[in-house]
Amino acid sequence: MKPTPILDEKLSALDINHGFFTRHGGVSKGIYSGLNVGLGSEDDRSDVRENRSRVAGYFHKTEACLISPYQVHSADVVEVREPWEEGYRPKVDALVTRNPDIAIGILTADCGPVLFADKENGVVGAAHAGWKGATGGVLDNTVSAMETIGAEREHIIAILGPTISQENYEVGPEFVDRLLDIHPDNKDYLTKSTKRDHAMFDLPAYIVARLTIAGVKAFWTEHCTYSDEESFFSYRRTTHKNEADYGRQFSAISLGN
Repeated sequence: MKPTPILDEKLSALDINHGFFTRHGGVSKGIYSGLNVGLGSEDDRSDVRENRSRVAGYFHKTEACLISPYQVHSADVVEVREPWEEGYRPKVDALVTRNPDIAIGILTADCGPVLFADKENGVVGAAHAGWKGATGGVLDNTVSAMETIGAEREHIIAILGPTISQENYEVGPEFVDRLLDIHPDNKDYLTKSTKRDHAMFDLPAYIVARLTIAGVKAFWTEHCTYSDEESFFSYRRTTHKNEADYGRQFSAISLGN
């Protein structure tokens, strides 16, 4: 069974090769069942490498040409000009490129995977946007990094893939205080929880709003990672089930076919 990623019709209309990959089409077993691409998980290393090879094959590339960083919930971005040496993964949370011979991507398990494309100027990007990255500037920095290598923000389309939805994302009072300290209008992304002093945070709406403010066209695929266990890995669901670890899904984009 080959991987069958979710495709966005707007990127497809631009003939941009991309995919928000699900759990389907992989070889991992147990709690990692399916297409776990998380090199940082405790899954069998050979299974993870096979899964990554299958994702690379979807883009008609070798695994060496499927580039992903060592994610640390930062706001940092790097340009990828050519395949990285074996074992090299800088600690950043977004990538941009003009090279059609590679595919760039990020891993998620509730956080927001955002794929960017400026077809007219031949620049693509991929960002990992959890609440830390989204509030810290990773989205704005990705747009700026794309501009640095030739993109124009009015031509950029940004698609947010499978992400934990508001109804499944409860946050504590410290989070609420931090979010409102950033800007009082962030109250619009919070609704009351049944638990005292807690709230439900709308991460997808926050991400799309940040991208819109940055001047790009932004949309969400409206898939929730938490609620669809058959299709997606979820860190929060794993925590609630007291499982030992969790898998990660891949979202990637390439200028090449």
